[in-house]
Amino acid sequence: MPIIKSAKKAARQAVKHTEHNQEIKRAIKSALKTFKAKPTAENLAKLQSEYDKAVKKDLMKKNTASRRKAAAAKIAKTAGAKPAAKAAKPAAKPAAKTAKPATKKATTKKATTKKA
Repeated sequence: MPIIKSAKKAARQAVKHTEHNQEIKRAIKSALKTFKAKPTAENLAKLQSEYDKAVKKDLMKKNTASRRKAAAAKIAKTAGAKPAAKAAKPAAKPAAKTAKPATKKATTKKATTKKA
């Protein structure tokens, strides 16, 4: 049992972090289970989203998540699920302002005289 105040706080935080990490892992497992039961594009997107969240929270390495997402995509492809059409990116927006860029005015410094 911790005695020092900071150690007590660290122990409390460890419990909270463990619970939170387990929630995310459970979400991944349930998303994977639903995807394997019915490999659709929607389920694939949910599974990949869960993997991305785990990477963001440092529960999983980026390459591990990437490998698992690729395997899931391969399963979806063989099952005949078509990926959801991504929204086309809008064309580059024209500049709303056509004003001239601000120019700096030349400032003149006062001549200082040295005192002897």
